[in-house]
Amino acid sequence: MSYGITVVGLGSGELDQLPLGVYRHLKQQPLVWLRTKEHPVVSELEAEGVTFESFDAIYEASDTFEDVYRQIVETLLEKSEELAITYAVPGHPFVAERTVELLVEQGADVTFLGGQSFLDAMFQALRIDPINGFQLLDATALDVERIQVTQHVLIGQVYDGFVAGDVKVQLMERYPDEHIVKLVTAAGTKRERVSEIPLYEMDRVAEVDNLTTLYVPPLMDETHLAREFSTLKHIIATLRGPDGCPWDRKQTHESLRKYLLEEAYELIEAIDAEDDDAIVEELGDVLLQVMLHAQIGADEGYFDIRDVIGAVSEKMVRRHPHVFGDVTVNDADDVVTNWNAIKQVEKGEKRKSQLDGVLMTQPGLMRAEQLQKKAAQVGFEWDDVQGAFEKLEEELREWRSQPEDERELGDVLFSIVNVARYFKLNAEQALERTNQKFKRRFEYIEANGSLDEMTLDEMDRLWDEAKEKGL
Repeated sequence: MSYGITVVGLGSGELDQLPLGVYRHLKQQPLVWLRTKEHPVVSELEAEGVTFESFDAIYEASDTFEDVYRQIVETLLEKSEELAITYAVPGHPFVAERTVELLVEQGADVTFLGGQSFLDAMFQALRIDPINGFQLLDATALDVERIQVTQHVLIGQVYDGFVAGDVKVQLMERYPDEHIVKLVTAAGTKRERVSEIPLYEMDRVAEVDNLTTLYVPPLMDETHLAREFSTLKHIIATLRGPDGCPWDRKQTHESLRKYLLEEAYELIEAIDAEDDDAIVEELGDVLLQVMLHAQIGADEGYFDIRDVIGAVSEKMVRRHPHVFGDVTVNDADDVVTNWNAIKQVEKGEKRKSQLDGVLMTQPGLMRAEQLQKKAAQVGFEWDDVQGAFEKLEEELREWRSQPEDERELGDVLFSIVNVARYFKLNAEQALERTNQKFKRRFEYIEANGSLDEMTLDEMDRLWDEAKEKGL
């Protein structure tokens, strides 16, 4: 049996700002439970004879806020089995109050008495209108990727320098270092203080306590907004829009196909060159192709970029049960095995052959490797690499006997791919690296004289020089 819990919001200011009904209720209680005594109205009420019991000691003894809130709720539920109790929280019971949220989730017998949230005082102190859009976030559980940088952002629980420093570092991933922010302490009280400082100095020059809230103004800098996904989405929609670019507007999935292949190969070149700047640029070009295809889908009413992101997010969760579920794996090989098994279940009803799903449009060496992997999944492969080597030697002999036969050459290449697979080597990538190596060394020969005037021996000597130089 529960006698019930009355949750009272203490507002954000002093005693004269407390609603009359709340004040009368508190005055009538033999004991009021407090989440924390760190609130300006508590000392004034104590002076008028109100008795409090706070949970501040739990904060000091616990490692996480979630553990603190859980213990508070457990205590409140236990006490409410003995008699009706009153529990007072800062501000409003339903604004940034996790303990109240937990009480409701557990189906506690709870009633509520007013309380002004600190948001009203914050908007007044900052002189901003929330109708333009704002977010209220918790500094102790901040997810910087969810911040809407073009809106007003309020971050509560910035209660000490350590938390302020952590928040600063995260915000600097999304905002310029010099972005002006405001730290507001004790908003709506006589102690109200507003400090305006650059983001990078936030944890150095400002004093913070448990009544401090950080305000981050909307980001208007076009250079930094260019880094936001929403900006790119808007740009692509504009290019494809009625007043957009004639070239972009006429594109189709089919017409863009060749560009996606080109950009993918250029990205591979940048990766092979270990050129970070080039990788960034080429990844952007690949992303551009994805965005264009998604916008075409949106224009035609079939899908948009959210569908694309949603599909891959669901797939990643579904195919990683060892991360997002209760499956246990021992190594990367187990991960691949699970992945293929889940993939087979997902696509099994649509496929008639074990080899279905290997793309016809892949380069030949890549496709050969995929076909071999598919066949190997059902045991169609040599017991060890020795069998694969013997098969390669057999195919080489057959090609020597019929060197003009393209089919025999194909058998040799297919066998080479199979041998490489046993050593976890990628034949397509290996060949491309050799292509690049050949290009570098031949260009070295060209740079050291006229090819028309060189003998083969001279070319060989320069080739060996390039090799010695590591080209």
